[in-house]
Amino acid sequence: MDLGLYLEFPRRAGESEAQAFEESMVQARMAEELGLDSVWLAELHFTPGRSVLASPLLVAGYIAGVTKRVHVGTAVEVLPLGNPIRLAEEVATLDHICQGRFEFGIGRSGAATAYQAYNVPYDESKARFFETLNIMTSAWTQERFSFDGKFFQYHDVCVVPKPLQQPYPPLRIAVNSPDTFPTAAQMQLPIFIGLRARPDLLQQRVESYIQAWEEAGNPGEPDVCLRLPIYVAETMEKALEEPQESAMSFSKSRLEQAVNQPVPGLSDAENQERIERGKRVKNMTYDDVLASDVAFGTPEVVTEKVLALQQKFHFNSVIAEINIGSKIPRDLVENSIRLFAEQVAPQLR
Repeated sequence: MDLGLYLEFPRRAGESEAQAFEESMVQARMAEELGLDSVWLAELHFTPGRSVLASPLLVAGYIAGVTKRVHVGTAVEVLPLGNPIRLAEEVATLDHICQGRFEFGIGRSGAATAYQAYNVPYDESKARFFETLNIMTSAWTQERFSFDGKFFQYHDVCVVPKPLQQPYPPLRIAVNSPDTFPTAAQMQLPIFIGLRARPDLLQQRVESYIQAWEEAGNPGEPDVCLRLPIYVAETMEKALEEPQESAMSFSKSRLEQAVNQPVPGLSDAENQERIERGKRVKNMTYDDVLASDVAFGTPEVVTEKVLALQQKFHFNSVIAEINIGSKIPRDLVENSIRLFAEQVAPQLR
């Protein structure tokens, strides 16, 4: 099992933006030093109380420069918000800087506020996502290309540089709604998944991905990566008490707010599912969160939880979300990373 860190570059109350960057850059270097396999970077816009990580490709270039072994990925780059030719150039450049260690995680995000600020209608997000991906792969695999789409038109364009990895860096797509799981399988793409209050639905959808993969006759095995909030401490008392406020802050405010408002461009069924999930989150206790959404505990308990989840969701890799809710103090986060890398990771490989 491949194991990595998921970083949002959180900014706590009273901290400067510079402090937020410095902390997470240290933690990225810790992944290299402690023998983890990868570092994955979020893309979050206009959330000053949560994150300063608006430009993950830039940050990935920095991490590549201060590491030699660890893979660097995006989780995820929000394709509909970017210019596809510019993205193709930047990703190919980053692939060279990373010397083949870059992995390109992609998605369209459920955060409609970022679309509003970028003046991109959210109801165009799906169409823009696939058009952008089509343009980028064409730019990488053809010496010169032309494209005539709904949102973008190009004539006889030669993108330079081409990626170092051929035909381009490994792609991995974030999936959530029911139709995206089989679609990803039909595209032969690995996927990101997250628990987020409905593990029962997630299990069904992962099974639909695996079934669609097999029915399509794809080469190799289906590839699932779980993003999992993980907190490790020396005792169960510490492991449960120290992240509680932060975890509940996430569950009660951010997730509830995200799912209680209908999102333009989603189907009625998808919006209804979001609303139902919001109602469930509103009533969740900390015991509910511990049971369904996270892996908190001693190294032994976290190891057992990850292995149990692997049996359920058939994943090949885990990226540890190390500060869910963004409020866990830095020293505790870094202690958790060390325990995860030194005592949990060896039991999962």
